[in-house]
Amino acid sequence: MNLVSQAVPSRTALKSSLKQGLTALEIRLDSGAIGQLIDYLTLLEKWNRVYNLTAVRDPAKMVSHHLLDSLAILPQIEGTARLLDVGSGAGFPGMPLAIARPDCSVTLLDSSHKKAAFLRQAVAELGLGNVAVVCERVETWRAEPNFDLIVSRALADLGEFAGQSSHLLAAGGRFAAMKGLYPFEEIERLPKGIAVRSVVKLEVPGLHAERHLVIMAAL
Repeated sequence: MNLVSQAVPSRTALKSSLKQGLTALEIRLDSGAIGQLIDYLTLLEKWNRVYNLTAVRDPAKMVSHHLLDSLAILPQIEGTARLLDVGSGAGFPGMPLAIARPDCSVTLLDSSHKKAAFLRQAVAELGLGNVAVVCERVETWRAEPNFDLIVSRALADLGEFAGQSSHLLAAGGRFAAMKGLYPFEEIERLPKGIAVRSVVKLEVPGLHAERHLVIMAAL
């Protein structure tokens, strides 16, 4: 009985923290989506004990460092029909975005079998019909049709990210790279054929670090 009674306040506290963060981000999600996000976080915390999927161990920190950090880019993906999350890892930012945008088709791509296994389990348990999980290397994988938005979170150098995934970008599509500090040097090193469209500074509630979203396109 004790274990059950202790688990309920913990979930309630996580949900409250998430709601406060969403309010600060001016993002509105219904109770179903908020519940799914907490279910996802709970499943991640459980798997993380064995499989070391993320360095963040504290579920309270996972709310800010993973859920809110991912959802902070939600306003920037308006109109996206097909999204690819490259190097998705434990599902960030793709999984929270898919939960928040059930009308968007999201593919989570990662070459790690253990991470792909976790993602498939999460998709099944949460009943996410708009999410596909692919365990392949981005350089060699092919998709049909291609994606109108390809996103990554702290994955690689901007030029490397765009170069490795450009064959998966639909005509008129965009790359969106989540970064910490403003990546001046990486932008300067971008190869010909890739242009920065905008750099958006993100304010993530509970995350006391600089965050930027670099939006790029192929010329």
